[in-house]
Amino acid sequence: MPDRKSPRTTPAKTAPDATRRSEKSRRAIYDAALALVVEAGYPRTTIEGIAARAGVGKQTIYRWWSSKADVLMEAFLDLGEQAAREAGSAPYAFPDTGDVAADLKTVLRATVDELQDPRFEAPSRALAAEGVVDEQLGRAFVVKLLQPSLDLYMDRLRAAQDAGQIRAGLDLRIALELFVSPLAQRWLQHTGPISHEYTDTLVDYALHGLAPR
Repeated sequence: MPDRKSPRTTPAKTAPDATRRSEKSRRAIYDAALALVVEAGYPRTTIEGIAARAGVGKQTIYRWWSSKADVLMEAFLDLGEQAAREAGSAPYAFPDTGDVAADLKTVLRATVDELQDPRFEAPSRALAAEGVVDEQLGRAFVVKLLQPSLDLYMDRLRAAQDAGQIRAGLDLRIALELFVSPLAQRWLQHTGPISHEYTDTLVDYALHGLAPR
């Protein structure tokens, strides 16, 4: 009797990993959006341009976001998370060592480093500048990108106030502006250099005042 040959089996094909493909596309869209807002400015950045730069169809972008502003906001949030991971810290975390001055200095120093990071600086300037003339974009910029960080400042100052390290009855929103507003002005308007020494001095002046001791 002739030998019976076993039927030849075809190796099963592995289905494409849709999750990995989606993440790759999302990352390409983030990079494209941030690059275009630097090169062309916010008004001339379009969904079509982002899609072309990222190598995806514009329908892919519209499936995840409703506007170019939403794309850019999420790209910035992702950039901040990347920077935090590289620094070995959790995004949107504020230290509480019991020493409010030391904690504020730590966070402001990290902010200076981020503001001077080329990956962050150029697109952030472009978006911040456009937010000055486009009120709707400016408000979205504050709510989605700045407010979470400002809330952490408020929480830390409130804890310091409860611990008796800051005078009771102070308007903590104004208090936090003593640290963040001068830094933002110097950075946005190039009115002076920013450095760790500069932000340390901001904290010392704000906490101890200008009157003779």
